[in-house]
Amino acid sequence: MKQFAAVALAALLAACAPAFTATPPGRVVNAATGQEGTVTFAPGSLRPGLPAAGPDNVTLSIGGQTYTGRVVVLEGALAAAPAPLALSVAVGGTAGAGGTTFGWGARLGPAPTPQGTLRTGSLIARTAGPTPRTLTCTLTVDERERGYGECRGEDGRRYMLQF
Repeated sequence: MKQFAAVALAALLAACAPAFTATPPGRVVNAATGQEGTVTFAPGSLRPGLPAAGPDNVTLSIGGQTYTGRVVVLEGALAAAPAPLALSVAVGGTAGAGGTTFGWGARLGPAPTPQGTLRTGSLIARTAGPTPRTLTCTLTVDERERGYGECRGEDGRRYMLQF
């Protein structure tokens, strides 16, 4: 009985523990040729607050080249454009033994703000070897560690990221 209780307790605790799994691979696409590759981030690397220096936490593979580097996501929200205006109109009425009532209303004001937080980040990666190639990227990441970005190679080639 004690073994069953210990196993049940372990299963319950494991179910409550947060799952730290790797982010599924994203896509990297050469903007000129359409050639596709993959981008893989280490678990937790797309969260804000990691220092700029440290071990590599991202791998990009495209066109027979493998780039490794570091991604850093900044704290705070992405600067947003001014909120658009929203028009709300409401009409209602009731009827009953005490009489009828009719009402309406209209409101013009700023649209509701989105609930998600977008953050900006950067990525610098390079290939290994005597003549390394480099990629520098800018990223936009949401709170679920999904996002998009644009990269430039040292040769001027553009790449688009989706993860």
